[in-house]
Amino acid sequence: MSEIKQNVDNKEPIKEEDQYEGRLTANPGDRISEEPQTIEEKAQQVAVDSWDIVGYQQVPTYFVVDNPDGSQEALHHVKDADKISDVIRQARVDEDGNRVWW
Repeated sequence: MSEIKQNVDNKEPIKEEDQYEGRLTANPGDRISEEPQTIEEKAQQVAVDSWDIVGYQQVPTYFVVDNPDGSQEALHHVKDADKISDVIRQARVDEDGNRVWW
């Protein structure tokens, strides 16, 4: 259930999901361009490029995956996280559907 907040100037209630509309994300690499981009352009984008407590971290904005039909798809690291997880799961099974552990 979304929380309703009061707009001081307008006195109309503002839904929580509308409150952040149009605001930028905390991480510039999470943003999705409004302009069309090629898979190659997406593949070169980096979401995180910094040091943290465990060392140097670099996370691509898009993960490029090969589809069964031979085409490629660029999956956004936040928006398409479920699809990325599915691709990783598929990569960890053999032809018989048994999980393979490396």
